[in-house]
Amino acid sequence: MTHKTKGIILRTVRYGETSLVVTMFTELFGVQSYMVNGVRTSKKSGLKAAMYQPGAILEMQVYHSEQKQMHRIKEADWAYLYQNILSDVIKNSIALYMMELLYKVLKQPEQNADLFYFCEDALIQLDAAPPHIAANFSLYFALHLAGFFGFRINDPEREGQAFLDLAEGAFTDHAPVHPYFLEGEYAQVTAELLKIMQPHELDQLKLNHVKRRDLLLKYQEYYALHIQDFGQMKTLAVLQELFN
Repeated sequence: MTHKTKGIILRTVRYGETSLVVTMFTELFGVQSYMVNGVRTSKKSGLKAAMYQPGAILEMQVYHSEQKQMHRIKEADWAYLYQNILSDVIKNSIALYMMELLYKVLKQPEQNADLFYFCEDALIQLDAAPPHIAANFSLYFALHLAGFFGFRINDPEREGQAFLDLAEGAFTDHAPVHPYFLEGEYAQVTAELLKIMQPHELDQLKLNHVKRRDLLLKYQEYYALHIQDFGQMKTLAVLQELFN
């Protein structure tokens, strides 16, 4: 049976000489894997293969069975054709970071329409964002994505809470006894990021590359504390190089 659904490409792996195995976050079925045959056989099919880059948003007709772990795509086309993400090195690297993070936290193949629309909107807004907003986009996405998985950092309860306990996901008056916390300006910036509900508001943040890099490392630490077997993010090293 076929179904019409949108999907966001999380990961693409070559299979054989001409095929791909694509991991996708779909609007209807959550995270799913698809075998895509014959997409690397000629220049013409190379255009088709470009659709399956991480971050691409597709409109599809798919074959789906609850009894199968690998599915097939009957038809696919762009649901949104990017103007910048696939060609701009910085925006492409941020999109790859977003997709790797999403891939690491999506454990179950369950529909989550609110999360899907958040990710779809974030990618579209990243595509259109001016450079000073795009620079902080990975921070915004990492903090707000956590809320969909039950470990969003709580807003400060009052002024003057200078420490952010990453293990508890809460601001405090005193440094925790463990090393997993932010303090001072880094805690303050995180509190400001939590208040930002739309990416265009990111122009309020003035961060240099060192602070941005340090915060991303701490947010990776935060995810590792709350997601089992989270590990290290490969795309983080690329972002760090770009921020330098």
